[in-house]
Formats: sequence, structure tokens, C-alpha cells
Amino acid sequence: MLDLRKLRYFLTVAEELHFGRAALRLHLAQPPLTRQISALEGELGFKLFDRTSRTVSLTAQGRAFLPYARGVLDQVELAQVIAGKLAAGTAGQLALGYVSSIALSDLFSRAIQAFAQRFPDVQLTLVECASGSLGAQVADGRLDIGLSRLLPHSKEVQTLSLGEERLVAAVSSDSPLASQASVSLAQLSTHPLILFPADYGSGLNQSIEQLYRHHGVPLRAGPTGRQITSIIALVAAGQGVALVPACTQSLMNKGVTYRPLVEVDACAPLLVLTPAGRQSVLIDAFLAVIGESLHIRQ
Repeated sequence: MLDLRKLRYFLTVAEELHFGRAALRLHLAQPPLTRQISALEGELGFKLFDRTSRTVSLTAQGRAFLPYARGVLDQVELAQVIAGKLAAGTAGQLALGYVSSIALSDLFSRAIQAFAQRFPDVQLTLVECASGSLGAQVADGRLDIGLSRLLPHSKEVQTLSLGEERLVAAVSSDSPLASQASVSLAQLSTHPLILFPADYGSGLNQSIEQLYRHHGVPLRAGPTGRQITSIIALVAAGQGVALVPACTQSLMNKGVTYRPLVEVDACAPLLVLTPAGRQSVLIDAFLAVIGESLHIRQ
């Protein structure tokens, strides 16, 4: 195995092309440096330098070997830097789970961008999940952080509220509702309501169902979609109406019109889930970034 110290000696001599100056840079006497270079040449099986009493030059083999030696030393230096960042908690991996209705929000994209810029040595993995399984994956360590709309029941998960997001009605552009400035739940109740599947454990479903109950409006269940994009596609196909977070309006699907709701309490929560009692510099860093992004939005 090549000695890294000898590679550094070789690189310094190659840069100086003078054993005396190289020895001064390395804080060595010239004879030990010469011996180390000779030993490296013996290990490699070829000469690195042509030497006369006045000049030092790289051999053809030395010139060919130089970039590889430099690459090895650069990688060692990088490894040392990364090791320091790992020890400080500013490098590593972070798994972030989220529900599809949150991925469209400005808050989500701002937080991801800001975190990636601030921690370029962190491998951020994004995992889209159903609300019902998100809390469990945070609790058992498969996910470090979750962005959800459903309050978990596990004591192993800590919940932080980021506030609420307004809901809007998504209706077919052919519907008479599309021509109104706003719509009410009573008007929507005459149409099939497109939701996530019942077994999905959707926090958005829960908020919508609670809203209908609170206002005493019957909910006429329609077809279901497993992603917010699927729900909007069903609306565009004339299969019903939907209540979606306001950020969904960025999906400018042909055949879909978004209208505000009359009911001022039509909102869905935005929650951050983290493992309870688990200390992590990266988790704390992401929470700080998303908090800053939230302040910008407000």
C-alpha cells in the first residue's frame, strides 16, 4: 500500500522541481526527502524524476503518475473535511416524508431549497407517503421528519404545528359553480365529493369530513384518488368536486376551476412530525429552515 506521506513528498517536489525548496516547504532536511522519494520509486518500480546537479524534471512515468497522486491526496483531504462535518452533524443523510397535498406548497419548495443550499453535504431523500403511515415511519426511524396534515396518536412522535392552509373548491370548468365568485359547502353537497381512499388515513379527508359535520352539511362521497393530482384529474373529467389546499391551484389543469369557499373555517393543518426524544443536529437544522421559510411566507 502506498504511503500517503511519500505521495505528499512526491507532489511537493513535482511542484517545486527542486529538492531544496521542497524540503523547506515540508520542514525536512534534504537528505531524508531524497531517501523518501527513492523509496517511493522503488515501491512503484519506476523513476519519478530525472536529476542532475543543476536540474530536476519529471520523467514520462512521473508526469503520468502525478494526477493520480494528486487525486488520492485530494480525496483524503475531502474525506477529512467530511469526517469533521459528520462529527459536527452537518453532513450525512436526512429522510423527509411528506403527503402529496403538501408537496405543491411554496413553503415546501422554499424549505427544501434553503436546506440544500445551507447543507450541501447532506443527502436529502424525499419520500411521498400516505398520512396514515407517515407517523409510524417517523416513530420507527424510517423517516427523520414528516410533513403531514394528520395528527399522529403515537407518543413516540413529536408534533409541531406550522399553522393552517385555506381550502378551496376544485370544480369542473363546465359546472355552473365555476362562474361564481365563491361557493358554499351546501352548494358542493349536491355533487359527488372526490376524496382520498378511506384506507389511506388522509389528514385532508379528516379535515374535510370535520368541516362538513361542523356545518351540518351532508357529504356525498364520490370516486377517490391516491394523489392530489389524481383527484384534480377526476374533477377535470367531470366526476365530481373536491376540496383541496390553496397551494393546489398551481396545478393549472385544463377543465378545472378553483373557487374560494364561503366558510371561513375551511382549513387544513400543516404539521411537522419528528421522533420524540431523539437528538439530531440535522433534524433541528431542518426545523430551523422550515421555520424561517414559514416566516417568509407570512
